[in-house]
Amino acid sequence: MTNFEDMLHRNLLGVFNERDESLRLPLLTALYAPDARFADHDGVVIGLEVINEKIRELHVRTPGFVFVPGRFHEVQDLATLEWSYGPAGTEPVVNGTDVAIIRDGRIGSLYVYLR
Repeated sequence: MTNFEDMLHRNLLGVFNERDESLRLPLLTALYAPDARFADHDGVVIGLEVINEKIRELHVRTPGFVFVPGRFHEVQDLATLEWSYGPAGTEPVVNGTDVAIIRDGRIGSLYVYLR
């Protein structure tokens, strides 16, 4: 795994999949720039506190759902990771792709789109 691939897998599984905030926050802080930008179909937020709030809200809406990583690609400071999301052990409800711009070794921007 490349550093970017490891970073995006840790983000998906250790940040977005993690329901225990005491485990999620240290990794969120380690992986993201303090002024990181997060964009999805609901809009754009900036900063770790609001990104964490988005994750918390997602978990409330989707109890028992898990992310499963898919294909990874990278070029220069841009990396993408496809994923699926749904109840553990069943077919996914949604598929998407994370598009990350890496800045100074951390995620500076994360764009999420559903497919």
